[in-house]
Amino acid sequence: MLLHCASAGPGMPTASSRSVPVAGFPADCSHLRKTSPSGVYVIQPARSPPRVVWCDMDTEGKGWTVVQRNSHDTEIAWKQSWTTYKYGFGNVQGDHWLGTEYLHLLTQQGTYKVRFVVRDKANVTHYAEYDIFRVESESSGYPLRLGRYSGEGDDYLTGYYPKKGGIHDNMKFSTVDKDQDQYSGNCASSYGGWWYDRCQNVVLNAKKYILWPGFCDKGDCTSSLILVKPTDVC
Repeated sequence: MLLHCASAGPGMPTASSRSVPVAGFPADCSHLRKTSPSGVYVIQPARSPPRVVWCDMDTEGKGWTVVQRNSHDTEIAWKQSWTTYKYGFGNVQGDHWLGTEYLHLLTQQGTYKVRFVVRDKANVTHYAEYDIFRVESESSGYPLRLGRYSGEGDDYLTGYYPKKGGIHDNMKFSTVDKDQDQYSGNCASSYGGWWYDRCQNVVLNAKKYILWPGFCDKGDCTSSLILVKPTDVC
C-alpha cells in the first residue's frame, strides 16, 4: 500500500504546531538541537503522557526516535502479551520496545518515516527506509502502514513473497494472546509480537532470531534497530 502524505485537519497537527513542546517536552527527538548527543531524553507526543526514549543523533539526518532495539542474545523475552506490547518493555538504553500504543500516538501527530537497521554476523549494518510510516489505532488492530521503499536489498515489508511469509504492510499486530495474522496458527507464539501475514518475511522482535532475507537468512542478525522521525517528503 502506497501511502500519501497526511494533510492537516481536525486532530492532525501541522508541522509548525507539532514543534511546540507539550509541558516542556518535545514531541519527538527531531526537535532536539542538532548538536545534542545521542542518549536518553523525555518526549511527549500529542495525546500521550511523557515517555523516556533513546534519541539517535548520530545516524544520517539526526533526530531519530528509537522505537525498538534488539540483540540476538538478548535477555528480554519478546513473547509478551498484547498489553505488555501496548505499553512497552525493556530498557531504552538497551533492548526494548517503545509500546505499540505510543507508536500509534507518535505517528498520528504528523507524517513520519522509518528506518529499519540490522547488523549481520560480519558486523556490517544494512538498512531499509520507508518515507511514510504509521501505526493505526488499537481498535483497528494496530495495523502497519508503509510508504515508498529505499535502501539495500529487496523490499521485504511492502513486497509480497508468497514462498516466505507473504507481506507485512497493512497487517495487524499479533501477540501470543491476540492472534491477528493470516496463518492457521499463531505466528507470535513462535517468535514474538509483530505485523504478521503467513508468517513472516522479516522478524525483528524475537529472542535468538533476527531475520532479514539477504542479510541474515537464518535469523542470525546480531542486532536490530527501528528509528522514526518526521518525513521530509511532504
